[in-house]
Amino acid sequence: MKWIDSHAHYNDEKFNEDREEILRLLKEEGIKKVITAGYSLQSSKEAIKISDQYPFIYNTIGISPNDIPEQKEELKEELEQLKKLASLSEKTVAIGEIGLDYHWNTENKEIQQMAFKEQIKLANDLKLPIVIHTREAVMDTIQILKENLPNEKGVFHCCPLNRELVKEALKLGFYISFAGPVTFKNSKNANEIIEMVPDDKILVETDSPYLSPEPNRGKRNDSRNIRHIVEKIAQVKQKGIEEVTEMIYQNLIRLFKIENEK
Repeated sequence: MKWIDSHAHYNDEKFNEDREEILRLLKEEGIKKVITAGYSLQSSKEAIKISDQYPFIYNTIGISPNDIPEQKEELKEELEQLKKLASLSEKTVAIGEIGLDYHWNTENKEIQQMAFKEQIKLANDLKLPIVIHTREAVMDTIQILKENLPNEKGVFHCCPLNRELVKEALKLGFYISFAGPVTFKNSKNANEIIEMVPDDKILVETDSPYLSPEPNRGKRNDSRNIRHIVEKIAQVKQKGIEEVTEMIYQNLIRLFKIENEK
């Protein structure tokens, strides 16, 4: 089966001790495609480095709302550096993760919004989709997307299980990516949200090393746990595991314009 992980962070320090071993195991256990996501300049550089070393790994580059500098001039400088990074690797498949986060940061909404808009512009210049991080910022996220529509669309990564967000995201043509929280016992509306998303707009991710699904909740996550998320979707959609795996694989190939394996 063609297992994929559309969003992981093998550039995270939690993999510093055994990164090479974990990535070898992923390949051995049938993970066909992995996208390692940047969230800052340094992590984006690391994502490029890892994807260049492993044929089955791709990268995204971006500055997340939790990693933007405090001053606008600093942000402009980092965005210039990000633009230069975009030309370094043919395996850069999106700009992200980018977006808004009002959970951790409530004092810098203006600069968060500026960073989001400017990186959407960059994605449009490069003809790339975007990978969106949004937390407790649903209305502002949707409004910015409506006013600054990414030409190549994109995906809501680890999408919050919010009906209004998912409804509006789908109207705009975005993909919805489900992560470990849909498997949690206290995830009350996971089934309803999964049912809302058409088959051709679903992606799955681990967000490794974070958000391990049941039955491994609380442990360090990696792409081998993607099976538990796919099983949850297959159960809700009343489809076979193999059918759902192939469906999600094709969605990944289509959105990120990745070469299809025969």
